[in-house]
Amino acid sequence: MIPKSFRNGAVMLMLLLGTVLLLGSVLLSPTPAPSKGYSAFLSDVKSGRVDSVVQQDQTLTITLTGTPPENYQVQVPTQLTDVYGDLLAAATAGGQSPESITFGAKAPDDSGQLISLLLSAFLPVLLIGGLFIFMMRSAQGQNNQAMSFGKSKAKMFVANKTPVTFAEVACVEEAKAELAEVVEFLKFPERFEALGAKIPKGVLLIGSPGTGKTLLARAVAGEAGVPFFSISGSEFVEMFVGVGASRVRDLFEQAKRNSPCIVFIDEIDAVGRQRGAGLGGSHDEREQTLNQILVEMDGFETGTNVIIIAATNRPDVLDPALLRPGRFDRQVILDRPDLKGRLAILKVHVKGKPLDKTVNLEEIARRSPGFSGADLANLMNEAAILAARRSKRVVGMDEFAEALDRVMAGPQRKSRLITEPEKQIIAYHEGGHAVVGRILEKCDPVSKVTIISRGMALGYTMNLPTEDRYLQSKSEFEDKIAAMLGGNVAEQLVFGDTTTGASNDIEKATDLARKMVTRFGMSEKLGRVTLGRQDEMIFLGREMSEQKNYSDAVAKQIDEEVRAIIDRGAARALEVLTKHRDRLDALAAKLISEETVEGEAFETLFSDLPAKPAAYSDLIARLRSAGISIPTKEEVEAAAAEAAKGAKPTTGGAAAGQPA
Repeated sequence: MIPKSFRNGAVMLMLLLGTVLLLGSVLLSPTPAPSKGYSAFLSDVKSGRVDSVVQQDQTLTITLTGTPPENYQVQVPTQLTDVYGDLLAAATAGGQSPESITFGAKAPDDSGQLISLLLSAFLPVLLIGGLFIFMMRSAQGQNNQAMSFGKSKAKMFVANKTPVTFAEVACVEEAKAELAEVVEFLKFPERFEALGAKIPKGVLLIGSPGTGKTLLARAVAGEAGVPFFSISGSEFVEMFVGVGASRVRDLFEQAKRNSPCIVFIDEIDAVGRQRGAGLGGSHDEREQTLNQILVEMDGFETGTNVIIIAATNRPDVLDPALLRPGRFDRQVILDRPDLKGRLAILKVHVKGKPLDKTVNLEEIARRSPGFSGADLANLMNEAAILAARRSKRVVGMDEFAEALDRVMAGPQRKSRLITEPEKQIIAYHEGGHAVVGRILEKCDPVSKVTIISRGMALGYTMNLPTEDRYLQSKSEFEDKIAAMLGGNVAEQLVFGDTTTGASNDIEKATDLARKMVTRFGMSEKLGRVTLGRQDEMIFLGREMSEQKNYSDAVAKQIDEEVRAIIDRGAARALEVLTKHRDRLDALAAKLISEETVEGEAFETLFSDLPAKPAAYSDLIARLRSAGISIPTKEEVEAAAAEAAKGAKPTTGGAAAGQPA
């Protein structure tokens, strides 16, 4: 077999030879002298201007008299032309002496013919040979590609070559602790083996999109000091059966050759879905790929020192065999950051950005509830883009406020023309939301009211919580439903009619009321039961289907309870707006004139009322001052300790995992 280096050298030599021949034919060919006709040459002889004539085959080179002498060439018309006879006749006719003209001859030059012969003979051979070699190499490349079809496409990162570290990942301290322990296990295995601890086989990162799963994996690559393989779950899937399993085998073979190492599989739900759920039966290509992953992670072969880190936002669809201990020993939850976490993430993202002195990161964190790490990074980038668009040298608070509005509601629709009557309706609609939300105690404080069109909304009222809370009460839901219906009720109260602008408000209020009845057990009529079973994407919050596990009579009661909750909310909103009609009119007038009312300016309309509680703890204090008995944290802990002292151990009678 001819070595590849030799073949490449032969091709290069042939190309070089062809290039030399082409350049030689161009460079070695002499520059032709100016040419004239045969009759013009005889006229010059007749006039005595010709000094010498040199004939080479059918070409005459004429040198004229004068300083400096001029040359030109003449092509003889036919081979039968008597050049010398014509020259003598012309000189005699002009009264010139023929002896004054030097006449000579040169042998024909065959170098040009030789080059032409070489080009005509060898250049086609070179072209055909080069084309043949190119086709052979292309065919061989296709064969190599076919042979490597089942090879893994994982990217390998060399130790300590990844710029991301744990210091650049904020707010996920628990997840960092779990992964830092894995990294430490790889660096110092003897410390754990001395205590009989075994290295974990896998870590599954679970969280909604944008919470930093992939970023955390990159940080592990930067901290580990061992080889790091990265691949997406979709890269295992092909249309040909067996390719995915072959790629899994190749991936783990590479990992074992470089052990100890870490393998990161992003979006593992693309290949790790529960088996038997598809239409392809047990011989589905995806199921074969999953089977191979299961065997490689915990099969007969042990002690490979290969740790698998996987990420998903759909843990509900993963196969149970993939989630059991021995494969993914640890499941790390990455939730959306709270106020403290958002502040830490903002501090990471502001590095390298020139900020104005007025920028308050804590205020930005407070005004961005529910934002993920990716949302906050996008917020910082939008603010920087706005500052550059406005030709500023630093990013100010105005840019952050505008960026928040753009991220939450969309860009301003400056081209949308709204008539004055519609503008008045929108002002009263948003004013109704704001006034009801301000008066009802358990609604979040109003941060901004605007009638500027953004995205699909003609206007919006922004309510921001003062602190992160994870529990919500029935009375809080009822206040929120009343605030949602405040815009529709304000339209009816002021104009005697309603518009389509409240469609989204009514939809959200109805959905919340139905959840109160069917999922949260907040209906006095139906009691503390869950009605219906929803199959949904846990972290994406989307319901895929609902199984009806109740009778038609109960369904009728559910509808009646939902309607009753909605009617009570509308009645409360009407009561608030009727009582505070003057504040509603003042807010609507302010919105029509200024278009946007910020939180502080909004609060001036309610200066004669008690301030809204700044935090949920302030509300608890206010309830206690009103005579409502609410135990303190210390009282709850003391009661729990007393109960623990008096508790007796049980020996049976209860199922595993159930209270005795």
